[in-house]
Amino acid sequence: MERYDALFRLYDEFDTDTLRAYKDFVDLFPPVDSRVALDHWQSASDDMEERKDAIRDAFDAGETYADVAAHATRDQAFTALDLYNSHGRPVNALVLDVDETLRSAGGTDNEIPRETLHLLTEFHERGVPIVVCTGQTLENVKGFAIQGLGNELVHSGDVSIVYEAGTGVFTPGHGADTKRLLYEDLDEEIRDAFDEIRSRVLSDAPDELRRCTHLQGNEFNVTMKPNFETGSPDAVEVIDDALVHMLNLLGETVAGEDASAGPDWARAHYAAEDPEIRGVLESRGDTADCDPADVPEDVRATFERVDVAYYEGDAAEIGSLELNKVVGVEAALEVLGVDDPFTLVMGDSKSDLRVMEWVAEHDAGIAAAPEHASRDVLDHVIRTDELIFDRGKAGDVLRTVYALDRLASLG
Repeated sequence: MERYDALFRLYDEFDTDTLRAYKDFVDLFPPVDSRVALDHWQSASDDMEERKDAIRDAFDAGETYADVAAHATRDQAFTALDLYNSHGRPVNALVLDVDETLRSAGGTDNEIPRETLHLLTEFHERGVPIVVCTGQTLENVKGFAIQGLGNELVHSGDVSIVYEAGTGVFTPGHGADTKRLLYEDLDEEIRDAFDEIRSRVLSDAPDELRRCTHLQGNEFNVTMKPNFETGSPDAVEVIDDALVHMLNLLGETVAGEDASAGPDWARAHYAAEDPEIRGVLESRGDTADCDPADVPEDVRATFERVDVAYYEGDAAEIGSLELNKVVGVEAALEVLGVDDPFTLVMGDSKSDLRVMEWVAEHDAGIAAAPEHASRDVLDHVIRTDELIFDRGKAGDVLRTVYALDRLASLG
């Protein structure tokens, strides 16, 4: 109870709201060439230090409590202490999805907020490795990571990028392990199937679908994206079309000599596996004319190795179930030298859920999700540590975890 008593005292006796306001102002103050502005920044910095000094003098572990108060609200600090008492460990790596997690088309104008970026730099300065885990291509992720976090941090050796939902891992500064192409470990049958699908996915698409979508520039996965604003009614409609087209094409490719039956087999199999896919097929009247049990065993065996992912109004994708974010995260943590991980996993989709379930199964971390995440993700997070955050407010969870790590340092 001693730490709880200390937190009660900290937030009851000190104006922590003003302290955090000064801290945010000092940290996020934009670079300007103005003497008046710089004087204002210096004044705020001095006031912040005076407030922190008062806390330092009032507690035995004053530096820690001053740091907690400067970062976390009362609720965040108590949540952090609850997490520590529940798990008994600090977080030693961050595993972060990007789209609709760190940034949101509806909440942050599809930009990662400066507050979130700064908090990530603070974790980095404290020696916590960062794994960016996304379905995007490597070049896209490298671009915004360097722009947001800076070239020095990205190439520090403590940042890894799991891209295309686990088909590859890029960890600058690690020699021969800098880029690991995990898809090269797949057998020839699967790689040949993906090559054929990729070569046909646009050329075989109906004219309207070909005009309204584009193929994401992946190294391995096959991903169709809308030529409309993500989440718009037009994007939703065209991605539904793309999903059906990709299911049909996958079925034809896998069925071989029985190509004419392949589309029905694919739709039957994946509708039974994924309620979102089933919902799209039912809403369009494109359900299969056969039962999943009618799918031949050899075809079903291949389907069970291939993932079809649907992201409403955003993407329809075919990937390998042997390559997913879990496989990518395991490889990234290995390269980063995190031997006994206890991670913060933040994400919103089915691919992120697999990582969350993996850390839960191995007692290797905690999970957090935005309020608009998929229902299965929210159900998992609510059942575990209840770390749900508002759209565009990933920084709230990062502040909680920062406080967790600082309180854990007290031993």
